[in-house]
Amino acid sequence: MTDGSSDAATSGQRGPATDSRDESPQERADRNWLELLQELRVSQTGVQLLAGFLATLPFQSRFSALDGFQRAWYVGLLALAFTTVGVTLAPVAIHRRVFRDNVKPELVQAGHRLTQVTLWLIGGLLGGITFLVVDVVYDRQVAEVAAVAAVVVLVGLLLVLPLRVGRAAGD
Repeated sequence: MTDGSSDAATSGQRGPATDSRDESPQERADRNWLELLQELRVSQTGVQLLAGFLATLPFQSRFSALDGFQRAWYVGLLALAFTTVGVTLAPVAIHRRVFRDNVKPELVQAGHRLTQVTLWLIGGLLGGITFLVVDVVYDRQVAEVAAVAAVVVLVGLLLVLPLRVGRAAGD
């Protein structure tokens, strides 16, 4: 969400106490909000495509071939996808409610937290979709291995890598 500078006051992230930017706290909050919106645009598009894809599956001819477990898994994934869409949209809804209330730092903080939740929901959704697709194509045991592998990769990309970059930047 930020560049690793002293946006701690408006982003909730740890960082150095000083920053070489010449900006007021309000300008910093505005910049952080714009950066956050850009991140949300990227994730929201992917989440909406996944949710839309899942919503169309029951209308496909092969859907009736799913067993009871697969159907239940699918419904869980559909619920997770639509929850993820909701969490992704929440910062915008908050902004619509408070945009004239001079609370941009609080808005950025809430958006930051919701975006972190969104990333984990997306990770769970991708792992779950991997499981369902591989279960349908091969079998449940192969699906379990594929889903675990997908989750390991996602944890590496969504948790380990950002932590390493943050440490390298002195965060």
